[in-house]
Amino acid sequence: MMNWILRNEGIVPRGRAHVDIDDRGHQFGDGIYEVIRVYGGIPFLMQPHLDRLRRSARAIGMALPWDDGALTVRCAELVAREALADGILYIQVTRGVCPRLQVFPPEDVLPQITAYARAMPRPRAETVDGLHARLVPDIRWLRCDIKSINLLPNMLARQTAKEHGCGEAIQHRDGTVTEGAFSNAYIVADGTVHTHPANNLILAGITRVHILRLCAGLGLPVVEEPFRVDDLRRAEEIFISSTASEVAPVIRLDGQPVGGGTPGTVTRRLQAAFSETLPKA
Repeated sequence: MMNWILRNEGIVPRGRAHVDIDDRGHQFGDGIYEVIRVYGGIPFLMQPHLDRLRRSARAIGMALPWDDGALTVRCAELVAREALADGILYIQVTRGVCPRLQVFPPEDVLPQITAYARAMPRPRAETVDGLHARLVPDIRWLRCDIKSINLLPNMLARQTAKEHGCGEAIQHRDGTVTEGAFSNAYIVADGTVHTHPANNLILAGITRVHILRLCAGLGLPVVEEPFRVDDLRRAEEIFISSTASEVAPVIRLDGQPVGGGTPGTVTRRLQAAFSETLPKA
């Protein structure tokens, strides 16, 4: 549980933080967010996350009220106040508070920032043992590259996965695999890592970018091109990545084993390389 909330100008106790009923995030989902991992009390890949937050803001025509330096300082203060070791930072920005209006509000309506830090252990069960995934249709909008707080389609996909005993849903558009409900998806075929290109149909994960750099360092070939459901089913390995999941092997898809039904060699190499890059307290 978090005890402190960053709300616009200051950090306040959780009990004093509130959201106005006319906040556009509450009424329209008119906002963006980021989730940043904290390891040993140190935010991981903070600047790339803030860069993406700013790109998302530009994409929806919203100006962020704080610069990166000020936001970084405030987030560090949140981590310190919570005495956080391993966990997450959550940052959300909505377009502001005004009476319900189905176009952008007047220019004097200021964006609203909310942020908090809370404990979250590393996903050791997923990363060590692997997880099961369910294939589902991708019913999201066509700007998945914007990290919007509109997450209902993602949640419905994850719920479907849960109801089938799976930890993640892998989505496809008419047979072309896009990504997970809350992760990026990869396959390994003939020793090559394949993943969907970073266009409007996926969220270009910060962890995804980091993994592609790790692949280059390990000499692992990467193909950023669309692949099909049949390729997914035939893959030697499947893995997902996200801020929360890190690098997690998928060992069963729709109840069928992936490869040998255990985490694959390429995935294990990437996990080891990923762990080597984490900040040390």
